[in-house]
Amino acid sequence: MPLSEYEQRVLEELEQQLRSDDPKLADTISGRAGRNPLQIGLGIVGLLGGLAALVGGLAGGHLWLSAVGFLLMFAGVLVAMSRPKGQPDGDASNVHPIRGGGGGKTAPRDSGFMDKLEERWDRRRHEP
Repeated sequence: MPLSEYEQRVLEELEQQLRSDDPKLADTISGRAGRNPLQIGLGIVGLLGGLAALVGGLAGGHLWLSAVGFLLMFAGVLVAMSRPKGQPDGDASNVHPIRGGGGGKTAPRDSGFMDKLEERWDRRRHEP
């Protein structure tokens, strides 16, 4: 079912706000936080070559070739899934722990998108 014009407009506004508050997260969610196509292609080639070596080693009775094929497949997947060298892995100090229910403890706020939503939610719940 397609979205109405109002829902599309609200969704676009939310996306713009997310991009302005946390562009790295927005790029990660949208899939633009780039994987290098060459790196993905090299990983796929390694995966397929390893699969061929695995099957060939099993068919020919060469167990060592099958083991090498498995290792090549594993390396191909690691290469395809790893981040490009220029990109940081993300700073773990910026990640807020999951807040427990009703404990009254809150993490320091950095005025991010989710923090603003939580503040609005808390204000609505506590208004008379």
